[in-house]
Amino acid sequence: MSTPKKHFILAMEGVSKAFDGFRAINDLNFYMDEGELRVIIGPNGAGKSTMLDLITGRTQPDRGRIEYGGDTDLTRLNEYEIARLGIGRKFQTPSVYVDHTVEENIWLSLRGGRGVWSCLFARLRPADRDRIHALLDTIGLADRARRKAGTLSHGQKQWLEIGMLLAQEPRLLLVDEPAAGMTDNETERTGELLLSLAGKHSIVVIEHDMVFVRQIARTVTVLHQGSILCEGTVDQVQADERVKEVYLGRKKKAPATVA
Repeated sequence: MSTPKKHFILAMEGVSKAFDGFRAINDLNFYMDEGELRVIIGPNGAGKSTMLDLITGRTQPDRGRIEYGGDTDLTRLNEYEIARLGIGRKFQTPSVYVDHTVEENIWLSLRGGRGVWSCLFARLRPADRDRIHALLDTIGLADRARRKAGTLSHGQKQWLEIGMLLAQEPRLLLVDEPAAGMTDNETERTGELLLSLAGKHSIVVIEHDMVFVRQIARTVTVLHQGSILCEGTVDQVQADERVKEVYLGRKKKAPATVA
């Protein structure tokens, strides 16, 4: 007997999306449990970013259903309504307020909505201060709270943006290539951060760095031509002949020589 859909934080069924005749997503069926950290890999053009666009309402599917929390059809909602439901997305390039401090960036992002000007003329409430400090501890930037965000390294800006998303108290986090452009140490710390958030949040990570994938992944979904090619552990995925062919790269045998 199949698991009831209400047990899934996210269920995509029969979802398709085409752009000028090119089918970026092709009859996609994808299911994710509450509190799960799922890694999605695939070659360029596999449909990974389009999949996130569909979940967040940035793009509407041509057909299919995207269900969130067991009872909400996201295809009937626009971007801001979906964000208010508790779905946060982090793009590959970090977007922070470079002329504000790290602490102020978190403050501006706290759930409930705050504009730059309202924050500048408002007094920080004790509950907000505690929340900000807790988030800074979580992302490892407590010692840089008073520094301008523009002075941070690339990896630190990535962590700050994750903290800004967490300030919105999301149930589902969509994270696009968080390890891109990071040093080895930053990549490892990013993996530790995402692992610490799993369970408290449901997390979808799109990634190409297989070392990083191995660090964080429990279940890997491989996309190819807009649909799921296979799913499993890192070892299972890397051993799959189809994945070797389309993504990881299969070594071809040298042609036989003629004596």
